[in-house]
Amino acid sequence: MSAPLLKVGAVLSTMILVTNWMSQTLPGLVGLDPHIARPGTSEKIISQVSYPGEDEGWQVYGSVQGKCVCSIMTPAHGVCGGDPRYARLQLISDQLLNISQHMEILSQRTTQDLQQLRDSETLLETLERRLNTVHEEPHSLTSKSLQELRGSVSQCRPLRALVGRLRTDVGQLEALKEEMQRLNDSLSVLQERFTLHHYQQLQQREFILQRHLHSCSSQLGCGLLTGISAPLTIRSSGSRFGSWMMDSLIDSTDNRVWVMDGYFKGRRLVEYQSLGDFATGQNFIVHHLPHPWAGTGHVVYNGSLYYNKHHSNVLVRYDLTSGGVLQQRPLAQAGFNNTFPYSWGGSSDIDLMADETGLWAVYSSIGRGGNMLLSRLHPDSLEVLRSWDTGFSKRSAGEAFLICGSLYVTNSHLAGAKVHFTFHTASASYEYTDIAFHNQYSHISMLDYNPRIRALYTWNNGHQVLYDITLLHFIRTRHANSTD
Repeated sequence: MSAPLLKVGAVLSTMILVTNWMSQTLPGLVGLDPHIARPGTSEKIISQVSYPGEDEGWQVYGSVQGKCVCSIMTPAHGVCGGDPRYARLQLISDQLLNISQHMEILSQRTTQDLQQLRDSETLLETLERRLNTVHEEPHSLTSKSLQELRGSVSQCRPLRALVGRLRTDVGQLEALKEEMQRLNDSLSVLQERFTLHHYQQLQQREFILQRHLHSCSSQLGCGLLTGISAPLTIRSSGSRFGSWMMDSLIDSTDNRVWVMDGYFKGRRLVEYQSLGDFATGQNFIVHHLPHPWAGTGHVVYNGSLYYNKHHSNVLVRYDLTSGGVLQQRPLAQAGFNNTFPYSWGGSSDIDLMADETGLWAVYSSIGRGGNMLLSRLHPDSLEVLRSWDTGFSKRSAGEAFLICGSLYVTNSHLAGAKVHFTFHTASASYEYTDIAFHNQYSHISMLDYNPRIRALYTWNNGHQVLYDITLLHFIRTRHANSTD
């Protein structure tokens, strides 16, 4: 490829990648849905903020009829669309496409013509020999040889058209050469104008936007689950049952991944330094817990591992830094040893979890008739702070997870599962739901929500899988006459 074409590709790739990244990838960095509100829809915007200015194309929206949008509004053209240099690059791109198409046509036609010339080479050599014979020995020319000579000349007549096409192609190549020179001159001008300084300015505007989007995201508070994405398999490892997790504290900077394979009398805790290390199975160390665990309902929260001690209803808080047990406390009246497990069994009587509001336990007891109990725990003492009876049978639940104080329960651990039941602690009320949930590997033995990245973690038949979620947010808006 020539230097001008390489230059075209480099500049176009840079502009297109920046535009696509701005409009598609950036919202995902802060867990926002870029498709909630779109220009041209009938949604009513209650409040609106623009950063850093409307002339630069960045807009961050507030709430829509009580629903938070907080989305980056970057149409396909984005910040580059209003730049005349971008328009010129688009024009150059179109011209290059036309040139490429012409070149392809010429290449195909030239290949065919060359093959025809090769096929005619033998015919031309035969004709040349006969003409030389006639020239040297005129008396040898008979009626038969004259007829053969005329036939050979007739066979050569298509070459005249072939020469005409080649002459036309040469003219087109000259025109394309001139057009390429003009494009090269245009790119040279653009190269002088589009400097590193301009690119750094673009990066700075992106940084400002990202900062404001993070600020917007932090003000969203809690939301209601409305959708679960398709599964993303991070790794396939371990046995059929197990648990994997990251620290669930929202402001934690700990990116380690913790893995506990199996559900019965395990002691081996594997620590990976990052999600990337876990995905590749590299850079890990092994801890041996002082007490074996039961089930898969473990959680890492604020630097500690919380788990259910085997063959008991005792909760254990294990410090991941010192390797020592910081606290043990029985969960009063909680069933254990497959008394009130989830539908898949596996000693899953007690399920520990964390959300935006703190540390929780899901379990049941004989006194509650097997209904799922949800208790808020003190993260240091493991004391029960408050409990709710959800009214839903724990043995009928496939798995459960907690988001913003609302407990979501699936109706099965097998294929075809969906989020079927929701209990809201804020109102002590419940509702039946129908939220699709793609159980790709057909047997989930662990399902937890991580508020740090707003995603669901699952252990699905020996596969470690992530799901993105969609939350419906409600924002309190002050009225003009409010005195609050």
